[in-house]
Amino acid sequence: MVFVMKRAAASNAYRKPSVKRRLRKYWPLYLLALPSIAYLIINNYMPMVGLILAFKDYSFADGIFGSPWKGFGNFTYLFSSKWAAIMFRNTVLYNVVFIVLGTLFAIFVAILLGEIKHIKVRNFFQAMILIPHLVSMVLVAYLVFAFLATNGFINKGILEPTGAKAIKFYTAKQYWPFILVLVHLWKGFGFQSVVYFATILGFDKTYYEAAVVDGAGTWQQITKITLPLLKPTIIILTIMAIGRMFSSDFGLFYQIPMNSGQLYAVTTTIDTFTYRTLMEEHDVSRALAAGFLQSVLGFILVLGTNLVVRKIEPENALF
Repeated sequence: MVFVMKRAAASNAYRKPSVKRRLRKYWPLYLLALPSIAYLIINNYMPMVGLILAFKDYSFADGIFGSPWKGFGNFTYLFSSKWAAIMFRNTVLYNVVFIVLGTLFAIFVAILLGEIKHIKVRNFFQAMILIPHLVSMVLVAYLVFAFLATNGFINKGILEPTGAKAIKFYTAKQYWPFILVLVHLWKGFGFQSVVYFATILGFDKTYYEAAVVDGAGTWQQITKITLPLLKPTIIILTIMAIGRMFSSDFGLFYQIPMNSGQLYAVTTTIDTFTYRTLMEEHDVSRALAAGFLQSVLGFILVLGTNLVVRKIEPENALF
């Protein structure tokens, strides 16, 4: 009996504190989090009521709740358009290339940062690779224009002095798959590299010390220690990237090509097509249906990819 009472007392000692006690103890932290919670509710959750417009024939006069129902009719325009195959192809293939090349390049840069021993030099390069990520896509579009315009740097500074014929880049669609991939890598690799580099900094240094004692070179340390330890982070970031497979960076595909109609075959994605449809036909319901469809497809891809990872390597699954 005494033993049971002691066990009960011990369990009570480790019992979680009540809600009121936690509120009294941590109220300053909850107060600090309140603006962020309010922003999340107002910006992310309250607008979700408007999702019903994806299933309605929206009229500004009737409002959200007064507009007549249209069912799945708003979703069909994405598939019935002559651009359907082109925009789905561009959206998916560009994202596949972005994921593969972006991941490889970001890991490569992160490993190079890890090899820099001087802290100030390393911090300088970290700041430099992050700058493109922070620059507005509108500004990037004008930087690209300065290079690719008829009187831009490439034509006037490189091709003309060598006697080569000038290229009208904004009417030549064959160059743009490479231009868009290059701009995306330049602008986006810095953030991913810093994430991978932060992961590398958290590795136990005794692994590398033991490898040096055993005579392992730099390449062997990278392939046998760094990359295997980076695998969980790579898998998580890849799963999240796959979830955006049916979405695209609007600025990259709209601003960078300057919305040139002669480049639509290689720059039209679901996002740019929806935007043009909205601006030309002013159909809010169709635009919202496209965004809703993208979210659903992304959710399915995340679940499917995570399920595959959980079957192969359960410890590296996202959930």
